[in-house]
This record gives sequence, structure tokens and C-alpha cells, in this order.
Amino acid sequence: MATIGLSFGSATSGAGFDVASTVSQIIAIQQAVETPWKTQLTNLKSQDTELSTLGTELATVATDLQSLTDFEGVMAQKNGSSSDTSIVSLSSASSSAVAGSHEIVVSQLAQTSSVYTQSLASGTTIAGSITIQVGSGTAQTIDVSDSQNTLSGLAAAINSVGMGVTASVISDTNGQRLSIVSATSGSAGQLTIASNLTNATSGSSIATQVGHNGQDAQLTVDGISMTSASNTVTSAIPGVTFQILSTSTSAVQVEITNDTASIATAINTFVTDYNKLATEINTQSGKDSSGNEEPLAGSRTLALLQEQLTGALVAGGGQGAVTSLSQLGIAVNQDGTLSFTQSTALSALNENFADAVAFFQNSGSFGVNLTSTLTGLSSTATTGAIYLALKENSSQESTLNDDIDDQEDRIASQKTRLTTELNNANEILQSIPSQLSEIDQMYAAITGYNEKG
Repeated sequence: MATIGLSFGSATSGAGFDVASTVSQIIAIQQAVETPWKTQLTNLKSQDTELSTLGTELATVATDLQSLTDFEGVMAQKNGSSSDTSIVSLSSASSSAVAGSHEIVVSQLAQTSSVYTQSLASGTTIAGSITIQVGSGTAQTIDVSDSQNTLSGLAAAINSVGMGVTASVISDTNGQRLSIVSATSGSAGQLTIASNLTNATSGSSIATQVGHNGQDAQLTVDGISMTSASNTVTSAIPGVTFQILSTSTSAVQVEITNDTASIATAINTFVTDYNKLATEINTQSGKDSSGNEEPLAGSRTLALLQEQLTGALVAGGGQGAVTSLSQLGIAVNQDGTLSFTQSTALSALNENFADAVAFFQNSGSFGVNLTSTLTGLSSTATTGAIYLALKENSSQESTLNDDIDDQEDRIASQKTRLTTELNNANEILQSIPSQLSEIDQMYAAITGYNEKG
């Protein structure tokens, strides 16, 4: 145990001693008790940092894998192509689409019904009314009012009714025309117009004319006759949306294929992120550049990660022609990292697509088994190894912080007490010379002897 020496020279010198320095030395001894606690706390926080890093990397790998194991993920994505995009243009192919070839013949495009009036000079005052019916709906009559007695005013009045048409004024070198377009494409949106409009100045009638009759598109898909109210067709091929742009005399070939390129990219992303995780685990298993052990070296959590991840790479499987990682171009290296050959993966996907999907998505497959392993090691699941390690560290850190706080409270109390006591002692030491002088004076008064005389 350390000792404290008081240096104040001769007891009769009146010099006393340095109270502040003496108290500081005593307190330093008490604070030394905290050193191993603080060291342990620092080590635990270093572990927390590395555990959190591993947890983040595990989560990234899990997200990458989910894109491959999700029934509606990248494995379900489709590509589409048309042999003549001037006739049929593919808009999208969803995950519900099935790979295959289709023939489409377009005999008639859909049209939206429209009507327009004769040209009038700009600002012409009009009168009368117009009756509009959309398809089999109820006819509605719009009267020209004194405040809306121009073509633009009538257009605003028609639009305010909300009857399923759009009215506007079209201007060109011949003047202005009122245009009425059905909001419903195809034959169901056919407009029936009864006009009683007149030129308020001349009294002449304002004629109307059909722009387009509403009609449905007519096409055959794989030999089946179909109609569509719109030129954007969504129900002819399940999961596929395409647009018909013109009629055709011969069939347009539409191909729906599996998006193997995106799948290969997703596998490569998984491999890249898995290697970051494996590399971090390898790093934590050794020493840093100064020869000191990494924070998680020798920890049971790190050993568990290494064991379970290694096991998961060979556990689970598939069926048919794809039963191992190597058949998808993934090789396991000696250090636990992976390497990926994209051409091998593309070959397997093109030749045995269903088996490749099963390797990631079927019950008991590689993908499902690795997903379960990642969850069991994660920092988010309450039973995850990293989550539990962080929780255990947090409990120890809380205890250590409490111990340090308690010790600091005791030291603060002791410092106050010591300072008071040593100040009192110091005052006594400093008063000794004056007390001795008083004694000498008393002795001289009694005896008549003065040793200084």
C-alpha cells in the first residue's frame, strides 16, 4: 500500500505543511482503485463498437439475401421485348408474369370520343345551350349565362359540372373552337351532343362536328380475340403491360424472360457484402498492427459467428440441377470469404432457372437456412448472438459505472473531511512558535530568568 509523508521541517518552525498537496496524494491512492474498472469499461466499449459493426454487416448480408429469397424479389423480375416496337411497346413485366413467347395482332386501335364547334372570331359572344351525354350516362344541359357567354366561359361551365368530359378552347389562324373530349376512352365514352348554340351577334347557329368516335381496340393475343377500351393493355398477358401503337397485318412477337442479369448482380452484391463480414471476423480474430489483440479476439461471440456462418455455407441445399453454391459460381475460400464467377451463375440461371430459384427459396434450402442463421446471429433479433452480447456488455458497463460513481462519491466526501482535518492540524503546527514564546514569557515573569538576556 502506498504511504504519504508529511514534510514540514522542525515542529517548532511554524512552517506547517502543504495541505492541498497532501490531500491530492491521499485522493490519488483512492482513485487508483478505479483504474482496473475504467480499463475494463474501455475494453467493453471497444467490444461494443466492433459488435455493432458486425451487426450492421450481418444486417446488410441479410438484406442482400432477402432479395434472392423473397418470392416477389429479384428472382421474380422479368424482362420483355417486342419484335416491332412501332406496333407493340412493352411498358412493364411484373413479378407475376411468366416467362414465355406470345403473338399479338392489332386490327384496330382504341379511340377517345371528341366533338368540336366551328371556328369563331376571338371573343365572339354566344347564346343558347348544349346538351352532352357520355356513353349510356345521363344527358346534361349547360346553358350559356350572361357572365359566361364566350367559348372560354362555356368551357369553364362544362368543366365545373364534372360530367366526365374535358372542355377547352383551341385557337388557330381560323379563330377559336370549343373542343369537348370524353374522359372515358373506347366505345363506353362515346359522346352524344345536342347543340343549341348561336352567335349572339349574328343569330346564326354554331355547328358541331365529330372529331373521333369512341371505339375499342381490337387485337388477338396468341390467337384469342380481345377488345380493350385503351391502347394501354394490362390484362391480355398476366403481369405484362403493353401499348399498341398501330395496326398490323402480321403477328408481333413478344418475349417475356427471366431477368437473369439482375439476379447475377444481386448474387454478386451478396458475395461482396458477405466478404466484408468475413474479413471483419478474420480481423477481430487476430492482433492489430501494434501486436495488441483486437477487442473481440478470443470471445465466444466471435467464435459462434465463425462456426455458424461456416456451417451455413454448406448446410441446406436445393433440388434438381442446382444443389450447391459452386453450381451458381460461388466458391468458398480458405479464409472463409467467397469468390463469384458471373458467367457460371448466368449459365445455371439460363439452363435451370426453376432449380436455381428453389436453391434460394424452397423450404430447407440454402437461402432459407442461411437466413435463419443470420437472424440467430443478428443485433436486432432479441435472441441474436450479437444482441445478447451487447446486452451483457451493457449490464457490465452499468455495474462498472455505478462502482466508479460510488467510489467518486466516497472520495469527494473523504476529500472534504481530510481537508478540514489537515487544515486544523496545520493551524496547530503553525501556532506552536507563538505558544512557545508565550511560555518563555511566563517562565521569565515567574523566575526572572530570560534565556535571551
